[in-house]
Amino acid sequence: MRKISAYARLLRVPGIGALGVVPVIGALIVGMTDVPTLAIVFIIGAFSSIFGFLVNDYVDIELDKLVDDLQKKPLVSGDVSRKAALMTAFILSFSAFFFIALLFYLQGSFTFSRFLAFISILLAGFLGTTYDIYGKKMVGSDFLVAISVAFIFLFGVLVFGVATPIAWVVFFLTFENILFMNAVQNGIKDADHDYKMGVRNLAIVAGVKVEGTNLVIPWGFKSFGFGLRLVAAAFFFLPFIVFGYPYFWWQLALLAVLVVVFLVLDARFLSMKTFDRGQIRKIIGIQSFLRYSLVPVMLISIIGWLPAVLLILIPIVWYIAFTPLLGERMFKPRM
Repeated sequence: MRKISAYARLLRVPGIGALGVVPVIGALIVGMTDVPTLAIVFIIGAFSSIFGFLVNDYVDIELDKLVDDLQKKPLVSGDVSRKAALMTAFILSFSAFFFIALLFYLQGSFTFSRFLAFISILLAGFLGTTYDIYGKKMVGSDFLVAISVAFIFLFGVLVFGVATPIAWVVFFLTFENILFMNAVQNGIKDADHDYKMGVRNLAIVAGVKVEGTNLVIPWGFKSFGFGLRLVAAAFFFLPFIVFGYPYFWWQLALLAVLVVVFLVLDARFLSMKTFDRGQIRKIIGIQSFLRYSLVPVMLISIIGWLPAVLLILIPIVWYIAFTPLLGERMFKPRM
């Protein structure tokens, strides 16, 4: 049972609901509604993302050993061996390409759009792996993992159609969200130990540091982080104001309220003065799941209210269902 739990934590089982819906959103945008087909897309998105997390865990073993909160991570504790982790990564990669081949076979002809979809998933893997291996030494490498996840979304679009304006809007919002999470949130969360291993990320270079229990976030880094969120806030309304997509008034009102709430939460996060890694992890966990609701709300008038509601509920329900089974604390992932 302990071994099963270790592998479940290694594979980020509680987060699979959120990881798998990324390309599903793309498929829904271009009109794919067949549930079995969407299930295959979900599996491809989940396997592709889990592969990236696993490689990152493998590369970061020595760094993670420096953090008390991460001592129970499977590779750090030794519950899963390095060799087993590499084999698991290989199986994930093989399985992802198997389901990609199955999806293409079921869709029939291999069109130019599907060729671009295949290139997108290859680029996602290449950029994500490059980040996993070299990211700690490359300033700005957070852009690599952000564009990698955005390409996974684009894969879901191009398998079934062409990239429309709304698809490119969601592509950017996916990129922005991952960039903020990785460069800003994780940069602040890991500021107490990243410097010990010579990590060169945007947060460290910008001057984010921990002095005792005091957290120092320079104004330049705060401006960068909040600027990302302000640009994203504008993009949520771009499909309706610029491209003329249909909308409901209540939908825009709800979207506006949610955007304001998230901007306030982000401003408070960037204004923290005390470093408490456990509390920061909790804030990031809650913000991440709440943030996933914004894109589905934006898409209600385009994909329908039922798919939009399911896109909001699946990641949350999945997380709540699996987290207690692994002995993890709710909204405080070991990351």
